[in-house]
Amino acid sequence: MTDPRDVLSRPARPADFTLRYGEHPDQVADVRLPAVAGAPLVLFIHGGFWRSEWDRAHVGPLAADLAARGYAVATIEYRRTGQPGGGWPGTFSDVASAAVAVPDLLAKEVAHRGLLPVSVDRPILAGHSAGGHLALWYASVAPDAIGGVVALAPVADLVRAYELDLDDGAVAALLGGAPDAVPTAYASADPMVNLPSTVRTVVIHGAEDPFVPVAISRAYCQRARRAGDDTTLVELAGVEHFAVIDPESAAWPAVLAAFGTVTRGEAVPGD
Repeated sequence: MTDPRDVLSRPARPADFTLRYGEHPDQVADVRLPAVAGAPLVLFIHGGFWRSEWDRAHVGPLAADLAARGYAVATIEYRRTGQPGGGWPGTFSDVASAAVAVPDLLAKEVAHRGLLPVSVDRPILAGHSAGGHLALWYASVAPDAIGGVVALAPVADLVRAYELDLDDGAVAALLGGAPDAVPTAYASADPMVNLPSTVRTVVIHGAEDPFVPVAISRAYCQRARRAGDDTTLVELAGVEHFAVIDPESAAWPAVLAAFGTVTRGEAVPGD
C-alpha cells in the first residue's frame, strides 16, 4: 500500500521564481505559472501545525499540478513556531503581509520578465491543515481582498484543537497558552468565532483524517452557514489527511472541483 506521506517528499517542477515580501528569510513565496494569459492567482498556505519543521517544499506537487491546469500559484512561506518571530502574532502578520504584497509583486515580476499576465485581483486563498486555518482566518480579516477560499482539512476551531491536544500542544505553541490564559489571542485567531467571513468557501476534509478530525470542519461549516456564509463542506469517505494535497490521489478531483467553484462558480458536490 502506498504511504500517504509520500507526497511530502515527492519531487515537483521547480518554481519559476521566488518573491520576497519581507526581510526575514521565510518571508517569501514560490511562484509557478501556467502557459495561459489571465490565469487566476491562488495563494497557497502550507500546513505542518504551524511548526518550523515543515516548510512550503512539501506542497510543490500540488502547486505544480494546479499550474499545469491553468492557475498561477504562489506558495507562501511564513515564520512558524520554533523560530524567532513565529507564533502569535508573527505567523499571522506574515500571512496578512503576503496576501497584500504578493499579488502586486507577482504582477510586476511577470511584466518585468515579459511573461504572460496573471489575474491578481482578489486572488483565491487556499491552505492545508494549519494553512487551511490561516486561510480561513485571513478571509475573516480581509474578506473584500479575497475571491474565495479552499480549505483542505483545516484546523478551523482552535479551542477544540487545543482541547484535543492536536499534534502535542500545537495550538498552545502557536498562541502562547491555553484559551483561558491568552483569550485575546484566541478571540483574534480562531476562525470559528470570527464568522461570518462573507467569502465563498469550500472546505474539503477526509472522513478518516487521524490528525485533524473531520468533526471540526463539520462544526465550522454548520456555524458558518448559520451566520449567513456561502460555505460548502465536501467530506470524502475513506480519505485521510494528506490525500487532499496529493495530485495522484483519488481525492484530487474533489480538490480541483473546489477550485473551479471558487474561481468560476462551478457546482461542487457538498453537504
